[in-house]
Amino acid sequence: MSVINIKNLTKIYDGSGLEVVAVNNIDLEFEKGEFAAIVGPSGSGKTTLLNMLGGLDSPTSGEVIIDSQNIWELSSRKLTNFRLNNIGFVLQSYNLIPVLTAGENTEFIMQLQGRSKSERKNRTKELLDAVGIGDRVRSRPNKLSGGQQQRVAVARALASKPKFILADEPTANLDSKSTETLLNIMETLNKTENITFIFSTHDARVMKKARRVITLVDGKVDSDVTK
Repeated sequence: MSVINIKNLTKIYDGSGLEVVAVNNIDLEFEKGEFAAIVGPSGSGKTTLLNMLGGLDSPTSGEVIIDSQNIWELSSRKLTNFRLNNIGFVLQSYNLIPVLTAGENTEFIMQLQGRSKSERKNRTKELLDAVGIGDRVRSRPNKLSGGQQQRVAVARALASKPKFILADEPTANLDSKSTETLLNIMETLNKTENITFIFSTHDARVMKKARRVITLVDGKVDSDVTK
């Protein structure tokens, strides 16, 4: 049964009188527990598609239905709450808050959710241990390597207990060893917690790990292969 259903999704940008069709009438479904990669050359629409799926960029037309709810019919406030409680984001730029420690960055979303201090502390320890940096809980981002910062970003994304994780080029700034470690961690979490992972990437290492690869060309699905 699909948990995400994308119907006739289109995004057109209109700049200086020139229309650019970034995503062109796409239909896709994702089932719970998938480990999928959306791939394609620059300008193919993969990041735009991921942003619409995550409620960050509104479509020109079409629907993004998650658990029977078209998220683009929600009010701005309800959409924000939906993202907070259902979607975890991992971005290539890490987006950690520099004045907060690894533990505090991981806790932040749980604070927004109103979870108790004890639950936040326990969940933070569990997640930072799971991503292999439990000993760096008090370190600020400037004291962490790029790979360690991205592991904190993964822990933060998982902290809210989301239904799925959207990862936009999460390995773009990482070396081969850090990439392999991060992907192994994400794959393990996908299998043990049955969280759906959807990547936007041009990294062959991510494509190799993914169990489903969706290729976009000029905003359309060119191929959709399940391994």
